[in-house]
Amino acid sequence: MSELSDWQEVDGALQRIVELPSFPEAIAFVNRLAEVAERENHHPDLAVSYRKVTVRWTTDSAGGITERDRALAAETDAVLQALLAS
Repeated sequence: MSELSDWQEVDGALQRIVELPSFPEAIAFVNRLAEVAERENHHPDLAVSYRKVTVRWTTDSAGGITERDRALAAETDAVLQALLAS
């Protein structure tokens, strides 16, 4: 999981807590991530608390983390970087 250094394995899921500069940017991040999830038909658990967004990727049918979850965690990082760069 070296390329996903900001992610932790928590209760059978890959989890990352992201703090954005503002509430609107946190919601923009969630909305962009929702587009990825819909496209991939694989949906993370998301929690928003003001500027913080908790993202959890897991595959219930597999009973935990799969390579698909790892790939989508990496894509989550790319979405975040694109948002912060804009």
